[in-house]
Amino acid sequence: MSGLKKLPAAFYATANGSEPVREWLLGLDEADRRVIGQNIATAEYGWPIGMPLCRSLGNGLFEIHSNISSGRIARVIFAVIDQQMVLLHGFVKKSQKTPKPDLDLAEKRYKEIRQ
Repeated sequence: MSGLKKLPAAFYATANGSEPVREWLLGLDEADRRVIGQNIATAEYGWPIGMPLCRSLGNGLFEIHSNISSGRIARVIFAVIDQQMVLLHGFVKKSQKTPKPDLDLAEKRYKEIRQ
């Protein structure tokens, strides 16, 4: 990848300064972190980008799809705010559909930073 990032990524931070997506990533093994990081970088440099890497969830939210070890699928939900990709929530999917609690948490964080 060369050139400038079209949509640089930033981690959502809570009021006390923790960064839940960064912490989630650090809890994964190195190979899984590398795959997810490469997919985030692909979106940063190639934005706007569609499936199979990225799709809209509606209401200003998007998700990055990553196939990680042991046949698992990871998702990072983000929003575009002030020309930045703000990484709001990350999780490993256990079902076909994005779980409502994960979507609700991302929406809550999105609303919080838009205020």
